[in-house]
Amino acid sequence: MRLLILTQYYPPEIGAPQTRLAAFARHLVQRGHEVEVVTAMPHHLVGRTYDGYRGKLYMRDNVDGVPVHRTWVYAATGTGLKRIANYLSFAMSSFIGLARARRADVIFVESPPLFLSVPGWIAAVATGAKLVFNVADLWPDSVRELGVMGDGPLMRFAERLEAWSYRRADIVNAVTDGIDATLRGKKHVPAAKLRFLPNGIDVERFAPQAPSERLREMLCLDGRPVFIYAGTHGIAQGLHHVVDAAARLREEAVVLFVGSGPTKPALVERALRARATNVRFIDPVPLDSMPDYFALAAASIVPLVRSSVTRGARPSKLFPAFSCGIPVIYSGEGEGAQLVADAGAGIVVPPEDSAALAEGMLAVARDPVARERMSQAARKLALDRFAWSNIVDAWLASLPEGGAAV
Repeated sequence: MRLLILTQYYPPEIGAPQTRLAAFARHLVQRGHEVEVVTAMPHHLVGRTYDGYRGKLYMRDNVDGVPVHRTWVYAATGTGLKRIANYLSFAMSSFIGLARARRADVIFVESPPLFLSVPGWIAAVATGAKLVFNVADLWPDSVRELGVMGDGPLMRFAERLEAWSYRRADIVNAVTDGIDATLRGKKHVPAAKLRFLPNGIDVERFAPQAPSERLREMLCLDGRPVFIYAGTHGIAQGLHHVVDAAARLREEAVVLFVGSGPTKPALVERALRARATNVRFIDPVPLDSMPDYFALAAASIVPLVRSSVTRGARPSKLFPAFSCGIPVIYSGEGEGAQLVADAGAGIVVPPEDSAALAEGMLAVARDPVARERMSQAARKLALDRFAWSNIVDAWLASLPEGGAAV
């Protein structure tokens, strides 16, 4: 099978879709399939195109043996019209990459952004390829729930585009059980179209290891327990509650924020105002370095705000921690919370509750026996259910003739 992935985000950018799609592509290649990627010039989170890619309309490179076609994008972060312009600019320029790629049997479109369904469908019609629409986030439901976009002409257009995208796709992937249930019920996507392609993890790349004393010294860590949040600093995470929890534990814990995103400046300011000297903000680091950071931590904090959309989420931030054998403190509700609780891979606290989060952090830090039990359960969960090799095999097996005739 020849598969073409159309996505706005791909390495060398750091983030959930970038990591997930690169692993997906790599495992498909290992199974003898041919994969190419059409994506934007790297720009995610920083609001500008990366050095070495700036000023180019098109370029081709290679990531892990996969040919990657990159096209121009209006680099922007945050919300509002600039972000819409960011999405639309790549949706238009992606035709250049699609024209340069080899003819594919399957065009695999990553959403969000939702706009990519249009160039993906046009390319599929033009080449006779099958169209797979991968729903990693229920957009526009999520932006409405989070207050990013209200009802109005733009929202109505987005809802029509969403419904059109599901109709035009030959296969619609759901990344979580919650998304699958919404697609079947509220969105009325025919069951025959639906497939399940959850987030996973490279269990060899992310594995338990001894803490690095060099890294501990570089970060000026003392003997206090360390907790880590690693990922996008966005609206859906409600990270100000994590800062507030850290401020309650100035003398008892250190909290590392690793990554970047639109809310990071406000978080830094909040920590300064609260005199939370135990908070460290660290710029994004290479993916291969993350096991070193997890190894320093008593637990990984995975927070989400309270909403109907986040209750159906299964954050990708869970899986690197699981695979590294690090317990998770899940501040949220729904599918992710149930996953952590059922496996005994951490503890669950209510969302948007800094006091409960602080208490949970202390509970993990003060009970090494329970922490070790959660650590072993986390690693076992990653190996048993979320190894990318197993996920890709199951997805391929769910396709007609194992992917030979999608």
